[in-house]
Amino acid sequence: MDDNRRLPLVYVRGFAGGTRGIDKAVDDPFYGFNEGSVHVRVGGRNKPLFHQFESPLLRLLREEGYELLVKGDQEAYLAKHTEIPANTIWIHRFYDRSATTWGGSPQEYRLETAATDLLGLIDRLREKTGAPGVLLVAHSMGGLICRCLLQKILPDLGRAAADCVAKFFTYGTPHGGITFDLGGGLLERMRDTFGIQGADIFGPRRMYEFLTPSARTDPDGPPDGWDARLMPEGPGTLPLQQVFCLVGTNPTDYDVALGLSSAAVGPHSDGLVQIERAYVPGAQRAYVHRSHSGRYGMVNSEEGYQNLRRFLFGDTRVEASLVDYRLPDDDDLVWQAETRLSVRGLPVPMHERFAAHWSPIQLDAGAVGQEASVQLATTFLNSGLRAAADESMRFVLGLRLISLREEGGIFKLFDHLEQTADFADTLVIDVGTPEADPGAQGIRAAWNSEIEGAIRDHNAAGTPRADEDPAPGRWVAHIPLPATAAPLVGPDARIRLVATPWS
Repeated sequence: MDDNRRLPLVYVRGFAGGTRGIDKAVDDPFYGFNEGSVHVRVGGRNKPLFHQFESPLLRLLREEGYELLVKGDQEAYLAKHTEIPANTIWIHRFYDRSATTWGGSPQEYRLETAATDLLGLIDRLREKTGAPGVLLVAHSMGGLICRCLLQKILPDLGRAAADCVAKFFTYGTPHGGITFDLGGGLLERMRDTFGIQGADIFGPRRMYEFLTPSARTDPDGPPDGWDARLMPEGPGTLPLQQVFCLVGTNPTDYDVALGLSSAAVGPHSDGLVQIERAYVPGAQRAYVHRSHSGRYGMVNSEEGYQNLRRFLFGDTRVEASLVDYRLPDDDDLVWQAETRLSVRGLPVPMHERFAAHWSPIQLDAGAVGQEASVQLATTFLNSGLRAAADESMRFVLGLRLISLREEGGIFKLFDHLEQTADFADTLVIDVGTPEADPGAQGIRAAWNSEIEGAIRDHNAAGTPRADEDPAPGRWVAHIPLPATAAPLVGPDARIRLVATPWS
């Protein structure tokens, strides 16, 4: 599955609620994948500005050469044609059979049935396109439908998930279920007991049922410590590196139920899914200041699309980590890192984790006498999207280090300066290509504090950083932090960059 540009793409929408919501959902021919937006929040005050995003569907058609073959009925089109092109987009219309708008007797919605039907669509697409697998793109509950397919339906049939799916991208999926800050657990118990509008699928017992193969299911329910977020690893499973989770950090603009949902779930969320429950451990992920859906939603956002496009079709993966740091010997200090990653030429950041968005990176001290490390960000680049063939692929990683004094679980603010970092700088990273660096790919990096003038005018000249890993297909380099950071994280603290080919 090397040429992802020729693989069919299947979109799986999120939860619609009861009959009224389902009837509304089926009225949309593309189940929301065609929705765009015109609002974006920018700056420290989150001021709304106009930015016209056409929709992920239209952008994929225009920029990646995909086609729509609906012709009045996509299922009828599939049935009538023995061969269809692979570079096509399909909508898994799983709610249609549960809508009342067609007359007759609608079927009760069941997530396992939607996952089984998804496999049927995938098998038809593989047969008629000749593609080895598909690209799955899902919003919210749609990601759980896909995981049910990968973790239960296919294993129950004795089939390998990796033989059917090449990559799996989720927007705001509650991989760890949905919980609430309010109610002390009462709201979750009522939901799971009465299954109000089928929302018990976001509770642990139902998630255990549809995420566990039949042969391994315990009739007494999930065992102690069971974590719904975990996806299995091993032969035949979809590798975790082929999974991407987009995590939203803006609950304020999620106005479902007049904002009551956002208030119940809490501020560390996208308004519906809490941040720590929105990703699969070990998978690729990025954080964006977007809400679960609506005017400032994730699916209908430039940030979401750019992460989707580069994960699916990029050719270089770069991981950045803070390594070999050593925190001051002060048990009352809590240390956090904030990051923002931006790619040259894009109007929005690709990834940002801030304390103000309830998503800072916690810096934990290593063992006594030892340094520690933490991953800061991962991004995907596409050499085909450069403005010129001889231009490097540039992105910047902003890094802020913040300390807070805590005593007995309470922050002491007598010496605190709000919104002020102990260290702040931006690392400018240029990833070369054979065209930009004849004979070899090279990577250059410099701190903004060392660059004269504007970053846009910076010319990354000179010899690229030496590759510290002799293994082919993998480039590693360490960039020391500026000297001003040494009193905070030690003199050996560095940014480790690891670049690998991506397909």
